[in-house]
Amino acid sequence: MLTPEEADVWQLEDRLPAEVVALRDRVRAYIDQALRPHLPSWWEAGHLPAFVISDLADLQAFGGEAGTLSRSAGLWQGVLMRELERADSGLRSLVSVHAHLAMEAIARYGTADQIAEWLAPMRRGERLGCFALTDVQSGSDPAAMQTTCRWTGAEWRISGQKRWVTNGTRAAIGVVWAREEPDGPIRGFLLPTDHPGLRREPIGFKGSLRLSDSAVWHLDLRLDEGWRLPGAQGLGAALACLNQARYGIAWGVVGAAMDCVAEAKAYVTQRSAFGRALAATQLVQEAWVGCVARLGLMQLTAFRLAELRDAQALHPLQISLAKRDNVRMALWVARKARELMGAEGISWRHGPMRHLANLETVDTYEGTYAVHTLAIGRQLLGSNAF
Repeated sequence: MLTPEEADVWQLEDRLPAEVVALRDRVRAYIDQALRPHLPSWWEAGHLPAFVISDLADLQAFGGEAGTLSRSAGLWQGVLMRELERADSGLRSLVSVHAHLAMEAIARYGTADQIAEWLAPMRRGERLGCFALTDVQSGSDPAAMQTTCRWTGAEWRISGQKRWVTNGTRAAIGVVWAREEPDGPIRGFLLPTDHPGLRREPIGFKGSLRLSDSAVWHLDLRLDEGWRLPGAQGLGAALACLNQARYGIAWGVVGAAMDCVAEAKAYVTQRSAFGRALAATQLVQEAWVGCVARLGLMQLTAFRLAELRDAQALHPLQISLAKRDNVRMALWVARKARELMGAEGISWRHGPMRHLANLETVDTYEGTYAVHTLAIGRQLLGSNAF
């Protein structure tokens, strides 16, 4: 079986500091021993057991000290996302939405009381968070948000629908975004999920991200001023949080590609056809080397992102480009690995089919390939083609 290090053609693992190596090995051992044997059946059932959330908290997957996300920066966060997505994109998505969207929004925009009340239990995995931004009708155009909020002088009235809320039926706290009537800014609010006026509806029949909890939220709320995130004003506030999640995606899909490359190598070296091992044929070697080459490019991109982030020099354009290209390369690798495994490749008892299905969704959420293309083009060419 190919280990991730064997596919590390640019020897980037050698540059990991000791504490990140320890994180990598700890998370990898947990996934391989506690989760991997069950992933096919859990994926088929569309359910991730609740004990996994507690285990992830014990692994410090939800960040560092209360009120900060210091342990979720740079290489530490990137390698964590990579190792989680080696198992399944849904696992990485759970952590990304909880820590890098919901916790990030509270840490950035919340009051001292909000931070003190929520971040510590969220870090311990006792309160799962979610991030309700996408409206039913607006999709990739959050500026067209139709969910509204209105201050009556005594309370906020919020109404609308949010769709594709990850962690949406399991979360204890949500960050909800709404446009202030009549023509005001987009604002962010904290919403305990047991609050009157919230109805949650699970989204079923998913052929992808089946380990991820997805929901529609129906909102008809009355909230006190104390639930508003005072610093969360304007669409840019929401997008700043999304950049944290996109950074995690750019790293996470490297893990999906690693898993596909490892399983494809194991198959082609053990399987024979027409009198010789598949690995001894030119077409198989061409395909497999193509996978490893793309994986190397993905790793180089992810490591460079971490360097720029730690230097506080990371630009949103670079995050968009990395998310856009790394996901597409991971999709190519998953498809090729599935193809190399022949008929066995269509079974989700093996990783490539599950990764392939999951990555189709990852290519769409947190900005589609086309939307990131146009955002990058606008920045580089100075013309808006949306």
